[in-house]
Amino acid sequence: MIPFQAPAYVGPPPRHFALRIALLFCAPLIVNGFAMPYFPMWLSTLSMSDFEIGVVLALPMFVRVITAPIAGVIADRLGERAIVLIWSGFLSLATAVVLFYFREFWPVLVIYTLQSAVYSPYVPIVEAIALSGVRRWGFDYAHMRLWGSVAFIGATMLGGWMVGIFGSDMVLPAMAIGFGLTIIMAYAAPRVGKPRRPSPITALTEPPPKSLRQLDLQLLLIGVTLVNASHAMLFAFSAIYWQHIGYSGTEIGLLWSAGVAAEVTMFIFAKAISRRFSVWVMILSGCFLAVVRWIIFPMDIGFSGYFILQCFHAFTYAIMHTGMQHKLVERVVESQEASAQGLYFFYTGIFTAIFTFLSGYFYAWYGVNGFYSMSVVAFAGCCFAVTAWYLQPQRRGSGGKTSEAS
Repeated sequence: MIPFQAPAYVGPPPRHFALRIALLFCAPLIVNGFAMPYFPMWLSTLSMSDFEIGVVLALPMFVRVITAPIAGVIADRLGERAIVLIWSGFLSLATAVVLFYFREFWPVLVIYTLQSAVYSPYVPIVEAIALSGVRRWGFDYAHMRLWGSVAFIGATMLGGWMVGIFGSDMVLPAMAIGFGLTIIMAYAAPRVGKPRRPSPITALTEPPPKSLRQLDLQLLLIGVTLVNASHAMLFAFSAIYWQHIGYSGTEIGLLWSAGVAAEVTMFIFAKAISRRFSVWVMILSGCFLAVVRWIIFPMDIGFSGYFILQCFHAFTYAIMHTGMQHKLVERVVESQEASAQGLYFFYTGIFTAIFTFLSGYFYAWYGVNGFYSMSVVAFAGCCFAVTAWYLQPQRRGSGGKTSEAS
């Protein structure tokens, strides 16, 4: 949980702050709800190979690891972060419109990469504005962020229904409408003034402090983010595969929504779970179940089987991510929180980009059996996490003390 730290006097919060932040989360996650499941399906209609689809999806991930921190620096130095949101929304919409006119691999690759570059800071900056409200006025972050996940589920379900009627041609118009909503909500974003501390993505522009360079913490970050990255083939090719074996757009939307709904449910109960189980149980259970998830995925388990398997997302992401956040709070002093989150963002982005790129090869060569490669990635993440557990200071006779050197 993010602590409320009221300064001596900051004045009252902007009117309807929580409502405006909730809606501000909804807009970009509506875009993601259309893009993540169905944009790869649209790419598959362009006669692109699986390898080319992997490249189109992977290159933007590499780019946004660079562009998001740069935009974060600009946003932090401006009087209002919302200014960057407005520009991000307009430029994203412009690239979405341009994409209507191209169907060849190279133009689509360039335009989609540009779109990712200009869109990359939107959600992190919304997060930063929300966290300013949490720290200054004590707003509940989870209740504001929850509505973004609800919007994602709604967009995914709506997108699946639309795919069933209009086919994959609906993807670009739906994304464009979503980007239009990001512009509207950027104008409605609460104005909270210049931030008192940098955003997590901004912290990537600085070298990490010593506390983040400790071997066990580095190994844990690598392990958890490798498990996160093992979801790359799911994001890139699951909808294409499910469509190939005859599932309707509505069924594909249900499968995607099941994963997000399970994730949201786990986040709701995460506080109670963290009181009952240790952080290491939370992290290692997520790592282990990710290995199991990708071993089961290529099997012929039917729609109900895939629905249950999608609910594993509550463990392979949500509970593991919660455990990682608890561990960062435990090991890193508050003044270095932005650096810790920035490094977490960096590792996740780089590893996910790498394995999205490689998933294009694996899916082209092995089809659905390529998901076994993701179980290998998750197993590697497990090994890093277990090694981190073994090397933690408490197990090396430090009496439970942790280093928080600057």
